[in-house]
Amino acid sequence: MIAAQRMFARIRGALTLAALALLGLALVVLPAPARAADYGPQPGLMKIGIVGAGKMGGTLAELWSKAGYQVMISSRHPDELRSEAQSIGPNVSVGTPRDAAAFGDVVVIAVPYGQEPQVGKELTPVLDHKVVIDLGNPYPQRDGPMAVKARAEGTGVASPRFFPRVRLVRAFNAITYVDLRSDAHRAGEPVAIPIASNDAQATRMVSRLVRAAGYAPVVVGPLSTAKLFDVGTAVYVKPMSASQLRAALGLPAH
Repeated sequence: MIAAQRMFARIRGALTLAALALLGLALVVLPAPARAADYGPQPGLMKIGIVGAGKMGGTLAELWSKAGYQVMISSRHPDELRSEAQSIGPNVSVGTPRDAAAFGDVVVIAVPYGQEPQVGKELTPVLDHKVVIDLGNPYPQRDGPMAVKARAEGTGVASPRFFPRVRLVRAFNAITYVDLRSDAHRAGEPVAIPIASNDAQATRMVSRLVRAAGYAPVVVGPLSTAKLFDVGTAVYVKPMSASQLRAALGLPAH
């Protein structure tokens, strides 16, 4: 009887140790649910200045800030943006356009296309040799004759005149702000964002930001190829996967 009791005690002890081991494994494997408060600036990530605080700029600020990037949104009246910055999420500050241009390792131009020549003129000294994302699109009914010319020659040819001495990238112009918000980090194949630039390093940096926002970068080619995804093209504001976009643009499959 005593021997049997000792045997049962040893079995019970072994089962207890096994249960504790499994519990410890579960605690290691299963992460705690993510909370908004968990987001914070991540060391080593590039800073992003957004010139403009409209719907596209605000949506990108939210996506990138939640990915751990420090972002500055801007307008000529930055105090009016403070409540917007708080509502967007963590890691977002406000400033003037010049502040945002100075702040960012990458600077996003998110103003109506007709304003780009003046913005470029004012910010040229601050933007010198920086990576600049131009997401504006020319609409003649809003922007006037300059938009007609830009449409004819392509934004990849027109925009560099407004922003000399920068490493210009055309990206995020072929998606609406509604789709930009709703399709970020979607299940399955991510939506593709076409990119055009003459600078290989700038292309890599912007590709990283595209992925951080929850999308798939598709490098189309140099700036001159931005005309392939300008207003009115077959891929403009039509959400597609990377493979679908490549096929539509006649690019090699990866």
